Amino acid sequence: MAVENDKEKTHLPADAGKQSQDKATPATNPAGGSQNVHAEGARFEGFMAEIVGLEKVRTGIYGEIKQAMCKILEGRDKGRVIRRNFAGRIKKGDIVRLPDTSREDKRIVAR
Repeated sequence: MAVENDKEKTHLPADAGKQSQDKATPATNPAGGSQNVHAEGARFEGFMAEIVGLEKVRTGIYGEIKQAMCKILEGRDKGRVIRRNFAGRIKKGDIVRLPDTSREDKRIVAR
């Protein structure tokens, strides 16, 4: 009987018996952002924001940084629009997660 159980276990995926930490229950933090509560304690995830506008000017050594206007969707700054820099592909209408809403990037001025 023990041999059959060992054979059955070998056919299961490696993570089949483990519980995933990603499936935690969402809660809200007093500041208004989202967080996941784990056995180790609370982990802050950030604030959701929607891209409402993109600047035509790019920055960075290779022009890989784009500047976007983000509308905060949750938290104490809900509805506020701030300017942030992003690396990678981004377009108007995307939903992003920002670590904080207190910091705003300076406007890029083309020379």
